[in-house]
Amino acid sequence: QVQLVESGGGLVQAGGSLRLSCAASGRTFSRDTVGWFRRTPGKEREFVAAFTWSGARKYYADSVKGRFTISRDNAKNTLYLQMNKLKPEDTAVYYCAADSGVYSGNYYSPGVYDYWGQGTQVTVSS
Repeated sequence: QVQLVESGGGLVQAGGSLRLSCAASGRTFSRDTVGWFRRTPGKEREFVAAFTWSGARKYYADSVKGRFTISRDNAKNTLYLQMNKLKPEDTAVYYCAADSGVYSGNYYSPGVYDYWGQGTQVTVSS
């Protein structure tokens, strides 16, 4: 059974940092495109960052560019999201995801990802 388990969320003051982890089991994700998304109540799931296996490129939403860094440790089958200079508007449930299919280029679309974690809450106070 494939599982993605996020950790590292919590409460932090504006300007602070958090590091999210996503540990995968049941499947090796070293050849998958992996990403982070977030959702706030009443809104659709929003793209945050992605790391494509094809070309090993990283992509970020404009709202987090320069503050967040996505990385992966294939030996540990783990994905990370380092979040710095956090803002209250970053408050959300954060999800990691993996796309096991052929890379389509649509890394920003939740629909292309077939494995999801349960989410971890990040709350940034002002």
